[in-house]
Amino acid sequence: MSTQTTEKPAGQSVPWTHRLRSVRLYTGVIVVLLWGLGPFYWMVVTAFRDPDFTFDNTPWPTHVTLENFRNAFDTTRGNNFGKALLNSVIIGSITTVIALVIGVLAAYALARLTFRGKYLVSGLILSASMFPVVVLVTPLFQLFTNLGWIGQYQAMIIPNISFVLPMTVYILASFFAELPWELEEAARIDGATKMQAFRLVMLPLAAPAVFTTAILAFIAAVNEYLLARLLSSGSTEPVTVAVARFSGNNPLVEPYAAIMAAGTIVSIPLVIMVLLFQRRIISGLTAGGVKS
Repeated sequence: MSTQTTEKPAGQSVPWTHRLRSVRLYTGVIVVLLWGLGPFYWMVVTAFRDPDFTFDNTPWPTHVTLENFRNAFDTTRGNNFGKALLNSVIIGSITTVIALVIGVLAAYALARLTFRGKYLVSGLILSASMFPVVVLVTPLFQLFTNLGWIGQYQAMIIPNISFVLPMTVYILASFFAELPWELEEAARIDGATKMQAFRLVMLPLAAPAVFTTAILAFIAAVNEYLLARLLSSGSTEPVTVAVARFSGNNPLVEPYAAIMAAGTIVSIPLVIMVLLFQRRIISGLTAGGVKS
């Protein structure tokens, strides 16, 4: 008895349910893109627009000029944007390095070791990430005033470490928990110590997650404003504070165009970095959540 297979005619149309699903998908993507990239696009357009036409509603670049970028770096009005950029890089880099060193070790311990109070420690770390920053403003200001640290880098680096560390531990712990035990055991059988097995075997495997965490920690440290506004001085203030207190020719008029230019200068390197390493970032965020 022969069986006949019916093939779909080449000209047959796609079912309407598939079309509807595609429409919903692309509509959602467009909405998310407009919601996320719309403000960034308008910031860039305003940054390249003549200051006299700052409030022009034309949705594409008009009256293009580089004057706003020159004004952003102009120090004659009391702005020191270049120094603030360097301060942000210093604060963000030191915060990221210290948070990664502590976070990698803590995450590995939470994922691999069994000890009393393990889940309590995990809960405390997670709850620390939800603690409101505004509650810490007065105690930290009083503490660093007594230590004589107001206006110094450590007054901003230490709080930033405490803010990004819970995120670092949370991401890395979930990733380490999914790595195969067999690789570490094989290294131990070959004569490696626990630290050697961690450093030579497990840590290279966690490189995507570590790289992802480093980017997220750096961005979080650079974006911090509240504590930096109170704990920094003119020589140590980061870009978030410097941009917020930009001044123009007229003290009664906010220099919106120069602020948009400064925001563009700060944002574009971060956007380029994320676009260049997006595959590694995605793999780092998702690898720990998939079991083979």
